[in-house]
Amino acid sequence: MDSPSNRSLQLLALLRTGRERSTGDLAAHLQVSERTVRRDARRLRDLGYDVTSRPGPGAGYSLRPSMKIPPLLLSADEISAIITSLLVLEALAPDDASVSAARAKLEQSLPPGLRRRAAATALSTQVLHQDPAPVDWALIGVLADAVATGTRLRFDYTDQHGCRSHRTVEPYRHLLRQRHWYVIAYDTGQADWRLFRLDRMQGVARASGPHQPREFPFNSIESWLASDFAKSHQP
Repeated sequence: MDSPSNRSLQLLALLRTGRERSTGDLAAHLQVSERTVRRDARRLRDLGYDVTSRPGPGAGYSLRPSMKIPPLLLSADEISAIITSLLVLEALAPDDASVSAARAKLEQSLPPGLRRRAAATALSTQVLHQDPAPVDWALIGVLADAVATGTRLRFDYTDQHGCRSHRTVEPYRHLLRQRHWYVIAYDTGQADWRLFRLDRMQGVARASGPHQPREFPFNSIESWLASDFAKSHQP
């Protein structure tokens, strides 16, 4: 059976048509009892959605036509988790306006009940200031797309000794480690796995040409990073 969150999302989609739907009709579409429909409608109201009902024979439900529907149906606990995570990112990169802007837009898109929970979480949470970890979100997006599509990337790299080189890699994962962002990738020139700091990469571009994506050959990222082999191969 679907979870209450998934089922409520389906109910919300049915009510977005703007017309009243009978309880029996909704129950048939959702393949649940009419009692479950009434419970899910009450849950949507508790989250701040303006769901109206007509009692009596042929009872039904409708959604106020002007009600704006955010793209995600989130619980109060999930909102607290997301807001807290964004606050941690803000503490890591206090000069980066992207994170605070994302939090503001999320809060504005929420119904009143969840917006109050988001504001309460932000008010009651204090993340101690840490050294900033600058994030190039455009580069993060390029890396994410490359990982998802199995695309190679080319870039110029300056290592910890100031030596510059040109690299062609197959990205595997990017990660935050010791207040720096890195990408784990297979370096085709070195024929081995390497760890690159994002702030030392310049001119990142897609590398054309077909290739067979390779699997990360280690049990876990954590075990590889802790190995002497990985420590001696970090440019």
